[in-house]
Amino acid sequence: MSHPILNQSHGAEFTRIYSYGAARGDLVVPNDELIGPIDSSDEWIQQRTGIITRTRASADVLAVDLATDAAREAIAKSGVAAGQIDLVIIATISNVQQTPSMAAVVADRVGSNPAAAYDTNAACAGFSYAVTQADALIRSGAAHYALVIGAEKLSDVVDPTDRSISFLLGDGAGAVVIGPSDSPGIAPAVWGSDGSKADAVGMNATLTDFRDGSAVWPTLRQEGQTVFRWAVWDMAKVAKQALEAAGITAADLAAFIPHQANMRIIDEFAKQLKLPESVLIARDIATTGNTSAASIPLATHRLLAEHPELSGGLALQIGFGAGLVFGAQVVVLP
Repeated sequence: MSHPILNQSHGAEFTRIYSYGAARGDLVVPNDELIGPIDSSDEWIQQRTGIITRTRASADVLAVDLATDAAREAIAKSGVAAGQIDLVIIATISNVQQTPSMAAVVADRVGSNPAAAYDTNAACAGFSYAVTQADALIRSGAAHYALVIGAEKLSDVVDPTDRSISFLLGDGAGAVVIGPSDSPGIAPAVWGSDGSKADAVGMNATLTDFRDGSAVWPTLRQEGQTVFRWAVWDMAKVAKQALEAAGITAADLAAFIPHQANMRIIDEFAKQLKLPESVLIARDIATTGNTSAASIPLATHRLLAEHPELSGGLALQIGFGAGLVFGAQVVVLP
């Protein structure tokens, strides 16, 4: 049966990140406040992870509030009117209300109603995944300007007695505005997953287990050694592939901004990538902690604030975490 040929949309040839916004939890939590229940020490935590303090949010500050604050800063700095933003993606694993999405609420709060809006769950690779989606959707013509946010309140899913991951985690949100560009500002992504290692890091129970009384409130857990080895060996390869996909070398980078999981992983990455001294490395984990989907935009925001000369330079961003999932791409810094 013949039918009329359907219209197809085509968007901008290239995209770029216009701006970054950030919001960290309002509480500074030093190691000393967490060591009792896990029978540890400040020295042990600093040695193993590089974390001195982490930011966490007060009980009345929700992940959606952090997302809103970060979004408002990114929009204000972008030069794009909130009403022009027609796509909002929030990467998160800590929306404690399964539906509605945080993204729809934030879109309305910041003045981008009726933007297409949804949450995406790719854990610590979530921000990279969301940037990849926004770039593709703008270039396809499905959207014109996108607001991408990584937002987490991980303190809601922490067991203070858990030695595997609890002391790593913080709360915060980082946001970017993405739109059309005259030249390529976001290189092709190297992204993927390995569900065979799903048990390595994630929640220790389901909400139905909790409802039925067979488990306490579900919290995050990890097999530290498994995750560390995977991150150091496999993710260094992904980072190299992302450089190849962008058509550049490590020497072309101005900054390296890995997911802020652990300072030892960041140091090992730098070694394996043979980063020259000139490349600035994000080490936001020392005072923010691991904020999962928020960590890359938060670390980038801080690096740009401390080093304005990075503006216009190339940054390699790589996220990796529960799933297991990974995503990396080179971007031009605003």
